[in-house]
Amino acid sequence: MTNKKIYFASDFHLGSDAKYSSREREHQIVRWLDSIRADAEAIYLVGDIFDFWFEYKTVVPKGYVRLLGKLAELRDAGIPIFFFIGNHDMWMFKYFEEELGIPIYRKPIVEKLKGKTFFIGHGDGLGPGDHGYKFLKKVFSNPLCQWLFARLHPNFAIGLANFWSNRSRDSNPAEEKFLGEDKEWLLQYANRKLDTVAADFFVFGHRHLPIDYTLKNGTSRYINLGEWMNYNSYACFDGETMEVCFFENLEGACFVG
Repeated sequence: MTNKKIYFASDFHLGSDAKYSSREREHQIVRWLDSIRADAEAIYLVGDIFDFWFEYKTVVPKGYVRLLGKLAELRDAGIPIFFFIGNHDMWMFKYFEEELGIPIYRKPIVEKLKGKTFFIGHGDGLGPGDHGYKFLKKVFSNPLCQWLFARLHPNFAIGLANFWSNRSRDSNPAEEKFLGEDKEWLLQYANRKLDTVAADFFVFGHRHLPIDYTLKNGTSRYINLGEWMNYNSYACFDGETMEVCFFENLEGACFVG
């Protein structure tokens, strides 16, 4: 083992303003990446990094140059970075892989890291219920739908997508309180998955609430990474300790159960 650490973060939602503007939040994220550069063995970006993303063959969304440049710099320095698509940036194709050397994952993966088993995914569409979204996800993932959207001019298409993304968030505000084991559907999913996957850590985003919860076997843990619109939360694993942390947020708190 080395003294380096593995970092996990999700739900930057760049392109949407919140506690700070998207540009200010991007500066924060770049500062965070600079702060972990010296001891980062690997970085996992676990979905919804962008509030919306669609790649045309020769066009990518405007903005985010500071983040993209920093990710390129870290990859050029030899730090592995892994990108999971979320429900807001599911139309990510080959740009990150071809331009930055960052692999893209569309489904959860099981990974052995520093002797521990990790189940990692954004979290959207997992667990019970939410049938409406699961149907929409199938529609949006359909190659024909993607081809049809690509026929729209970017000025119109991206503006329309940003409008619906913001409207979706306004109509489904994130719960800021832990709902209990019987209502936290990602926790339920992790507990059920333990029957077939002997993971030490189930790491998700999507929930927008930092959570560190011990699962039914008494040892495995469900980690939700929270988000960067209010919490600036992430997780860090040094080979022994898995911890939810907060960057430039002295009031940050994690639900532990």
